[in-house]
Amino acid sequence: MQQIDLRSDTVTLPSPTMRRAMAEAQVGDDVYGEDPTVNHLEALTAEMLGKEAALFVPSGTMGNLIAQMVHCGRGEEVVVGDQAHTFRYEAGGSAAVGGIHPHTIRTAEDGTLPLDAVRDAVREDNVHYPRTRLLVLENTHNRTGGRVLSLAYLQAARALCDEVGIAFHCDGARLWNAAVALGCSPATIAAPFDTLSVCLSKGLAAPVGSLVVGSQPFIHESRRARKLLGGGMRQAGILAAAGLIALTEMQERLVEDHEHAQRLAEGLTASGYRVTHPIESNLVIFEQPDEGAAPAERSAVWREQGVLISPIGGRRFRAVTHYGIERQDVERVIEVIGQTA
Repeated sequence: MQQIDLRSDTVTLPSPTMRRAMAEAQVGDDVYGEDPTVNHLEALTAEMLGKEAALFVPSGTMGNLIAQMVHCGRGEEVVVGDQAHTFRYEAGGSAAVGGIHPHTIRTAEDGTLPLDAVRDAVREDNVHYPRTRLLVLENTHNRTGGRVLSLAYLQAARALCDEVGIAFHCDGARLWNAAVALGCSPATIAAPFDTLSVCLSKGLAAPVGSLVVGSQPFIHESRRARKLLGGGMRQAGILAAAGLIALTEMQERLVEDHEHAQRLAEGLTASGYRVTHPIESNLVIFEQPDEGAAPAERSAVWREQGVLISPIGGRRFRAVTHYGIERQDVERVIEVIGQTA
């Protein structure tokens, strides 16, 4: 039985073009800065996002950690949402490895942080307090159903960071989806931020890899932090080659994932499930009716019929559309889930 896996867009398989590019990639030692394919990927990403430089890293988690470590010293503070991926799902790395203190703010339903609350979170200069150094936002926002932060909000957050004197970082794991949803270039979204971490291995379907992006001095320090974390890779051009295909050939097709998510949400609603957030990208968070089997039991039934969707707490589930999921797959998912409404 063919499986339709909607657990995450991290389950994508590399395209045939990616596989060929990986097999034929020119490589060198990237720790020495001598891998031409990695260098090309870094330069292209920086150009696409309107920044000076970029650094190839194994994962988005490492990218976010590197950014926080470069922006913040030990005992200093990052302001972050209580539903942010960096706070909830990155193993406490900023505290455990970087010695960075998280100051959480309640995340709004649309994925934003109220800017008045951000302003209030910034510490005054007092020997008793950690120094506030950084604000982190996430675009698109995972826990709020792939919501897209507006350009106006990002610009207002930039102005606030300038006002209070802190840096501004984007967890842009799905920034490419945000650009498609807003109908603008990735550079337009990136412009208000000092630094970003962007993934190649979700909607863009590369098998591995993310990039940290920012100024030349920032990337110089990021390279040192990457080494400290064990992220220096050697002939990494084999991986970077897939990333180049991801950036040049896979961005435009993200609109298909968004359309599939919309159709899935419509079908779930018609079947009696409640979609809890507006569908703005490729994530669908939905809630089962009060009666009937528990979420884990429903998920197990769906799995037996070839549909993989994970419960995420309470009576809710998350489904993620991605490369490899076609319209007929979405219709099959609607059929299977509808049988357990």
